[in-house]
Amino acid sequence: MQVGWLRGTGPAVIALSPSASCSSSRRFIYELEHFNGVAELLEILGSIINGFALPLKTEHKQFLVRVLIPLHSVKSLSVFHAQLAYCVVQFLEKDATLTEHVIRGLLKYWPKTCTQKEVMFLGEMEEILDVIEPSQFVKIQEPLFKQVARCVSSPHFQVAERALYFWNNEYILSLIEDNCHTVLPAVFGTLYQVSKEHWNQTIVSLIYNVLKTFMEMNGKLFDELTASYKLEKQQEQQKARERQELWQGLEELRLRRLQGTQGAKEAPLQRLTPQVATSGGQS
Repeated sequence: MQVGWLRGTGPAVIALSPSASCSSSRRFIYELEHFNGVAELLEILGSIINGFALPLKTEHKQFLVRVLIPLHSVKSLSVFHAQLAYCVVQFLEKDATLTEHVIRGLLKYWPKTCTQKEVMFLGEMEEILDVIEPSQFVKIQEPLFKQVARCVSSPHFQVAERALYFWNNEYILSLIEDNCHTVLPAVFGTLYQVSKEHWNQTIVSLIYNVLKTFMEMNGKLFDELTASYKLEKQQEQQKARERQELWQGLEELRLRRLQGTQGAKEAPLQRLTPQVATSGGQS
């Protein structure tokens, strides 16, 4: 019965998705906070996308970029995120050239304050990286891992932990190893700093494991980045000391001027006091 219903309504949904569904989805994204049936519609669309013929039509690509990606900005994302992520991955399995658009779109809508959504985004990003082609990974590796580094430095341990789990994925690790000269500089400073400062010992242990993996992956680059990081920190500390000395000098100058101004005001009074006393004696 359900299969028959899906077969009967499938062609209609395919016809609607680039046009009518787009307008409905845009209304949901930009005007409404609640819209019943989004998860169910996305579940149907996932099956439909799986059956798209190649090459993909322009309107189908536009549906991905203009509707599915902006759906990630909705407050109620947790209600339908699993179905949405499935639709996105289905598109990428059909056409790998869409990968850059998708990842840059996700980075654009990356949550800033909601840790629950950040964890969901990281999970979806790992799903995307599971099917990404090496040629596409090269295009997005730097902005992607800069965002991953920001997640690692999150004070919320679930966000940091989920980001560090990327290094437990063998395929992602192989991509990182092939491009370590780009990925390692993007994350090294954050990993090193957070390993010294994070409050959660589990996160610190995971970071040590990642740093150990990097060291085994490319020891020479690891040593160079370590030396560069320490030199940069020394320069920052030197600048901080110079800045502190400058402010201290300005404060001392302000106090000297203030004392000079007070002294200048007191001098006329001191000159005036004897005159008053003399005039009083003559009378």
